Amino acid sequence: MELTTVEYNLVFMLINLGYAVLSLFVSVIALVIIDKFIFKKIDFMEEIKKGNIAVAIFQSMILVFIGIVVSSALT
Repeated sequence: MELTTVEYNLVFMLINLGYAVLSLFVSVIALVIIDKFIFKKIDFMEEIKKGNIAVAIFQSMILVFIGIVVSSALT
């Protein structure tokens, strides 16, 4: 049984979608671990409300990392 181009592309897209969902799940788990276990004494949202630029940059870089991982999974 031979796969046509459309079937091959569909299978490839489904594999990429599975990888994207898996990488998003791992990234969110990593974010939770960083927030709950590594920096347990720091309330990031409260620090951002106080105007702490370093915490805002740190949180945004984590979100950028998650975006890069997910976007690389989709290409």
